[in-house]
Amino acid sequence: MCGGPLPSKAGSRGRAALYCSAACRQRAYRSRHDPTPDVETLIAEVGRVANRLTPRPSDTFFADLTALTSDVGRLRRIAQLALRGKEENVTPAPVTETLDEVAFAGKIEQHQRELRVHCYRMVGSYDDAEDLVQETFLRAWRGREGFEGRSSFRAWLYRIATNTCLDFLRRTKRSPRPYDQLPGVDQQGEPPQFMPWLQPFPDSQLASAEAEPGEIAETRETMELVFLAAIQHLPPRQRAVVILNDVLGWKAAETAELLETTVASVTSALQRARPTLRQRLPERRTDWARTAQPTEEEQVILRRYMAAATGSGDSRVMAELLREDVLVTMPPNPLWFSGRDVFLNFVAESFDPASPAYFGEWKHLPAIANRLPAAAGYVRRPGTRIYRAQVLDVLRIEDGKVAEITAFEPHLFPAFGLPLTIT
Repeated sequence: MCGGPLPSKAGSRGRAALYCSAACRQRAYRSRHDPTPDVETLIAEVGRVANRLTPRPSDTFFADLTALTSDVGRLRRIAQLALRGKEENVTPAPVTETLDEVAFAGKIEQHQRELRVHCYRMVGSYDDAEDLVQETFLRAWRGREGFEGRSSFRAWLYRIATNTCLDFLRRTKRSPRPYDQLPGVDQQGEPPQFMPWLQPFPDSQLASAEAEPGEIAETRETMELVFLAAIQHLPPRQRAVVILNDVLGWKAAETAELLETTVASVTSALQRARPTLRQRLPERRTDWARTAQPTEEEQVILRRYMAAATGSGDSRVMAELLREDVLVTMPPNPLWFSGRDVFLNFVAESFDPASPAYFGEWKHLPAIANRLPAAAGYVRRPGTRIYRAQVLDVLRIEDGKVAEITAFEPHLFPAFGLPLTIT
């Protein structure tokens, strides 16, 4: 849409931008067409979705609004294509290349969701995964003549997506490192690993158990942050082998073909990677997969956590919810707390209206991130009337208590269907 990448800034890191803005990227994405669009069906679907729109619950509202926007955009593109055909075509029949573009774009879009998840697993960042999926589509489009049908179209897209991620990881050179010790804070145990690029993933964008066969693998993979953090310690190619073989369930020969290597190399990479992962995963965790939604017990704990985290809640309830050795991290910020008392002492002053460090009044909305219960926190600063998005707390619960809290910045709230403000 832009005619080429933007010029890179002096001293900047990472790859050059392919689009000038998020809006431009979306415009490029929405310019694709379905293989055989049915206008009457689309019009009926727009009316059906528009009639059932309701602002609550927020996740359903966001999903319906997204579907409505997509269908209206498709109708607009169909109309534009028809007008363009009348004005520009020199032959009465549609040009073959135009039909190929539509069919190819439709085939690619069928795999967008699972490719986004695949890229996210590879890099650990939702924002980067979005960019990498778009780059994958561009590479696939530019190299569409090279698809010879020797493998499935899905496997061909996975090869492009994996190589795109590997190129990105080679350029960025991301490596986890221990958090720095906080001065004046008596932390428990060794510092955890600091990964400022780590971001949450909305469960609404994961395939359900009723998904198409090509997407069912998403429900078998582990999406928990503890696994995402552990896999960041693997070299890029080992990471790709583990994801393709152990998470997606590909055979060693299929993984070797995709990575253009040998079965022996794949087997060797797995043998080196698996012990590293087991060392990084919690000791009691024997199964990497988590296919279910948060349990009823976890949902009860989440509701109690949100009530206690309002600032006016009972601090004793919060203490009861947290494990004594609870770990709290806040990527990309370098703050971290190990131990229940250490964390509660830190937040106590910000909850006290009489304290100079008082932050404001809190409200929370429930969410699900990476198959885990999450609390979206909004704060109303003193002297204001609006609750503004502040933090997304993702909870890992073991034996009825919160074992880990990963607190993320709020810029991904729209991806979760969450508002940025509450009146």
